[in-house]
Amino acid sequence: MVNVITGFYPPNAGKVMLFGEDTTGLAPHTIATRGVARTFQNLALFRGMSVLDNILMGRHVHMRPSALASLFYWVWAAREEIEHRRAVEEIIDFMQLQDIRDEPVEVIPLGLQKRVELARALVAQPRLLILDEPMAGMNQEEKEYIARFILDARDERGVTILLIEHHMDVVTAICDRIVVLSYGETIAEGEPRATIAHPKVVTAYMGERAAARVAQGKA
Repeated sequence: MVNVITGFYPPNAGKVMLFGEDTTGLAPHTIATRGVARTFQNLALFRGMSVLDNILMGRHVHMRPSALASLFYWVWAAREEIEHRRAVEEIIDFMQLQDIRDEPVEVIPLGLQKRVELARALVAQPRLLILDEPMAGMNQEEKEYIARFILDARDERGVTILLIEHHMDVVTAICDRIVVLSYGETIAEGEPRATIAHPKVVTAYMGERAAARVAQGKA
């Protein structure tokens, strides 16, 4: 689903509507320029580069390189570079990454790497942010940190967030609405706690015996 939304896969049927516009068939980089950013279930950071440089890569959708601008660097390109740097510094402060900004990204802990990837997505200034299992592999403290940053991104930066996550405690704590899929089919949607207690959801993810116990009030 995420790859269809972001243009990596074409849909088998139907179309993709983003911000009131049909984006079906558009290339991924074009969709990114429309205000869509994402993170990945498996980290997709650039090893051998610093935290700062990894985050700066998220500004690529706003960069307008040209030979003429490079030739007159101090007139045009320098001003653009300063603006990109300003945006990166703002996100570094927002994500509380000041202490590791110059560290090679591969030497920092997993929880911080996940935070860097979120920062790289946010620095693109998206309208829609897609997070693919951002809590995967994290301990409880790291999960709480990243959940707080996700909520802050929504509340302080006005970003709409599509979250794919299997940690039900996170889903029920921070999501306004959830959709549960089973083999590509929607089996329930709505308010989080009521939705995950739906018999079809319990059966799909915990089995028929668990569903029977829930129905009897034993679980």
